[in-house]
Amino acid sequence: MPKPDPVPSPRQSTIRRFLRVSRLLALFSVVIAALAVFLVTQGEGEVHASLIIATALGVGLSVLLGTGLMALMFISSASGHDDQATIHSEDEKE
Repeated sequence: MPKPDPVPSPRQSTIRRFLRVSRLLALFSVVIAALAVFLVTQGEGEVHASLIIATALGVGLSVLLGTGLMALMFISSASGHDDQATIHSEDEKE
């Protein structure tokens, strides 16, 4: 007799969701950094390699940090941990 598939734990599904979102955000930050480098190199005049590297790293890491923190906030909200913290703070007010 076939066994039913085990129910995935919420922690494992949250980790898988975070890793999937992280991969997408890394790809997004690389695309944005490439776009920024493209726009920097379109201007007239000589562009040094250090400017291109600094622009790519600065824009890419800034986008990755901002979107990563927002993703963590949404995943935390979806996991229910924020609801548990709200219940405790409401009990303390009464």
